[in-house]
This record gives sequence, structure tokens and C-alpha cells, in this order.
Amino acid sequence: MQKKILTVGFSLGTDDAEYAAFDEKTSLLDWDIILFRPDISSFLTYAVNNSEFQGKLWLNNTKSFQLREACAHWRREIIQAVEAGKIVVVFLSKPEQVFVATGQTTTTGTGRNQKVTPHVELISNYAAIPINTGWTATQGSAIVLNSSAGSQFLASYWKKFGPQSRYSVVWNDDAQGVCLTTQHGQKPVGILKSVRSSAGALFLLPELDFSQEEFFSEDDDEDEIWSAAGKQFASSLVGEIVAISKAVTSGSERTVEPTWATSEIFALPAEISLRKKLLIAEAEVERAQAAKDEIVGQLNEAGQLRGLLFENGKALEASIISALHILGFSAAQYQDDKSEFDAVFECQEGRLLGEAEGKDNKAVNIEKLRQLSMNIHEDLQREEVQTAAKGILFGNGYRLTEPKDRPQQFTDKCINSAATMSIGLVRTDQLYSAARYLSAGYDEDYAHACRSAMINGVGLIDLPVRADDNNRQALADVVSTNVVPKLASS
Repeated sequence: MQKKILTVGFSLGTDDAEYAAFDEKTSLLDWDIILFRPDISSFLTYAVNNSEFQGKLWLNNTKSFQLREACAHWRREIIQAVEAGKIVVVFLSKPEQVFVATGQTTTTGTGRNQKVTPHVELISNYAAIPINTGWTATQGSAIVLNSSAGSQFLASYWKKFGPQSRYSVVWNDDAQGVCLTTQHGQKPVGILKSVRSSAGALFLLPELDFSQEEFFSEDDDEDEIWSAAGKQFASSLVGEIVAISKAVTSGSERTVEPTWATSEIFALPAEISLRKKLLIAEAEVERAQAAKDEIVGQLNEAGQLRGLLFENGKALEASIISALHILGFSAAQYQDDKSEFDAVFECQEGRLLGEAEGKDNKAVNIEKLRQLSMNIHEDLQREEVQTAAKGILFGNGYRLTEPKDRPQQFTDKCINSAATMSIGLVRTDQLYSAARYLSAGYDEDYAHACRSAMINGVGLIDLPVRADDNNRQALADVVSTNVVPKLASS
């Protein structure tokens, strides 16, 4: 039977292996062989609110959470895969260390002198690997097979790929299962971990260069494709890894334990004690997972407003409804056998009907304006509606561009026609700013001003700007730049 192979964090020029990105939540139990590279480059961008601390990148809260979650996911998946009899080969890429937020803060001072200091801790891409021994970052290529356990599995592989391998770390001298060492000094650079009750194994091997220039070429459309050299490399690597898998499996064949042998009457005293501890630990894990799931759900719900900046379709409609609630409207989508409206919202000042449109790389045009006009007439034909609703077209033009860099988000024809038709045009990034401010602490005067702007305005509507907006943003910039975080205790 052909082995199912998955690569994580890098790809190969072969159809015999599928690919998963490091930031995906893929289960490893569906595969026989996993080739893993702890590549966290997608997190190491100097994005908004990222800073530096002690010469290293300090990730913002969102990136911190995502990186910690990704590392925990892969560490857990690798353990489960090995226990389930899978072969996992980790190619030890260069260690990358960053500071991440812990979610804890320290508050000092009072009143205007109060300062909130976030706690941070250092994390590396190696946090995704389930191994407890420490390491030291260094580089070299003079590597030899160790004569201890596990080296026999690597003989053929090492003959082929040893000359191309480079180590980026040396492990502490107390590391167990050392299968590769430096040629001089015999420092551990490759490790084999196995599970006595399973045919699975975890190999931690020096890095290979998977992105050599000769591995790629361009087709007639100038798109990058795998070259013959890239395909040959992939084929050779997969062949050697499959050979390792077969050798490990054949060398660790065990009789499947009969059902009767698992009875309590055959249990050893140590097993009985450990099973009790395992039940307690599993219960604690379940409680912690339930608490985590609840917080993640709350986090996703809390972040729904951010969809006003980049979403379209149903997701944008949902974000608009949430924002309208924060502004003090009673709002909901409407659908019956004849009509479907993105948003029907009202307050004491009036009743409105909204249509939402997001455009990837262009402005919102007149097409949605016509749709909104038809919806207003359909709404008025409903028996319970006595007065035509005010129309609002919510536009998220150039949604994939950062708001400050976007051109006008509605076409001139759309703006002029909206004024003629007494319809308002509202940019969803402005709606986000208003809702974000109100979600931090309700300000009825400001909320009323926003509602009035939508009810009374026609054509392009600019939602009210708070007088302290500029000062508030300037202060935020200073705080994010100058506050020195507190290192979390180890």
C-alpha cells in the first residue's frame, strides 16, 4: 500500500506528498508519514502594533495568540501521530525567537499617571516540537552518524542527503536518542524519539534546502513551476523517507495485546496508580479545553466588527448588523418568500433599509444603488410598512487595501445618483471606527450624532469624528512604542 505523505511548512515537487501551511489546523492522524518544518515566517512580519523588545520582534496580541495556538497545535498533533504509529520527520530550520504577549498585565500608578505594562515571554519556532531538552543556536555542516540506537535507520538516507544537510542548533548533552552528532566534539544535532507501545517514531534532523533556485523554472505564462531537478530531489527524498518508515516499522513489530490481557486482574500496581493519575489529568485537560473554547468563541465574536474593514457578502452583512446594534439601532436582516434585505434598522429618529457591497480592488458602483432602490419599494409594499424607509448603501470599496491607502470607495456616478435619490452612502471603515469607539464605553451623544447623520444625510455621508480622535491616536502610538513590557516569570 502506498504511504500517505504530508509536508508541513514546505512543499515538494511531487504528487506523492500533499502540503499544509504552518498556520493551518490540519490533523496528522490522516497520514502515514509527516515531513515537518517549523516555519513561522508568516508571523514574523512587522505588522500594525508589532514592536521590538530587547532587539527581537514583539508580536501584537493577535499575532501572539495565533503563534502560541499554532505551536501548541503541532506539538499536540506530532505526539498523537507518533503514538498512533506514524513516522514524523522534523527538519530543524533556523531557530526564530520572538516575544509574545501572555495576556497578563501589571498596573502601576493612579489617575493620569496610571500605566499598564503588558507581560511578554520569549517563544521560538521550536515550541512546535515536542522535546524537552534544550538547544543552542549555531551553524555547521560537518555531521556524522552516531553509532547508538536509531542510526541504522538513517544509513541510506544519510549517504544520499548527509552532504546537503546543515545543522542550525546543537542539543544539550543530556539529549536522549542521539543519532547524529557534529564531527568534532560529538555534539548532538539529530535525535530519534520512539514510543515503546507504538511503531511510530519522531526524527529531528538537520535542515535541507528545499528552495534551491535550480528546483524551479517558469512556464510560458512566467509562472513558477517545479523543474526537473526539483522533481528529482523530491522523488529521492520521498523514497528515502519511505524506506526509513519501513525499516522502523519492521524493526518494532509487536504482538497486538489481546483484549483479555487488558483486564484489571492483569494490571501492574504502577499501571493502576498511573491510570488514576491519567483520569485526573484528562479531566483537567477537558476543563481547560472547554474554558479555552469558550474564550476563543468570545474572541471571535468580539472581533466580528473588524470584518467591516475587509469582508464582503454575508460576513460583511453580519458585521454591519453588529455595528448598528452598538450605534443604538434595532437591526436585523429580513427575508420572506418575496424579498431579502441585507439590513432593516430603526431607532426613535427613523427607520432605514441597508444594502451592503464589498469590492476587492475597485470602488462600489451604481449597480447596488439600483438594487437598494428596488428593495425600498418592495419593503414599502409590505402591509405592515406605512412609510418608505431611508436607504443606506454600506460600501467597502478596495477592501483588500488598508483603509488609509484607499481611493474614494464609491464611484462619482454612484455618489451623484445617491444624492438625487435621497440615499445615503456609508463607508464601512468609518462605521467600524464609530462602533469600535462606542464598544469601549457608550457615548449616547456620539451615538445619536451617528444615527442622525445616517437618517438625515444623502449622498456620501461622513460619520461624525470625535474631537479627541487625533490626540487619542497620537497617545496610542506613543504607548505602543514606549511602554517596556515585563518579562513573564519562567
